[in-house]
Amino acid sequence: MRLLPIGIVAGIGAALIASSGANSQAVRPDSQINPQSVQLTRQGEAALASGNFQAADDALELALVIDPRNRQAFVALAKVAQKQKLYGQAIRYTNKALALEPNDLSALSVQGEAMVEMGAVARAQQNLAKVRKLCGATVCPQGTTLAAAIAKGPAVAAKASAAPATN
Repeated sequence: MRLLPIGIVAGIGAALIASSGANSQAVRPDSQINPQSVQLTRQGEAALASGNFQAADDALELALVIDPRNRQAFVALAKVAQKQKLYGQAIRYTNKALALEPNDLSALSVQGEAMVEMGAVARAQQNLAKVRKLCGATVCPQGTTLAAAIAKGPAVAAKASAAPATN
């Protein structure tokens, strides 16, 4: 019993040291993302482009296991989720990318597209305004893509409203 307070203090000290080490990794710039994670992200994006969603998902999730600060992998996972019409999951992945870098143009654009599909057009327009602000005077492809998605309108919300109510 006399050693219990010493053990508790030692445990708290170890936890504080471990958490400060984790925070020092959190400030690494994108250029210091693990190269193996970057390679797996490229493989995942290639699989997505070829329509192999399962292989894309597997490679991208492994990329995040290797380096959880890989924003590009989160954005690519969001694109995979969008292709599978899992718009809520796409928004969650982009939220994780935006937690790492709030001004990530790709994440803002993909998130806005998913919001449009869910019927949250007003929130998507907020994303578009932020993308346009970040792009400045130049026209960036992320803004153009998101503007086109907003103009097209929500497919999921339109489909839900067109379905007859069963009572």
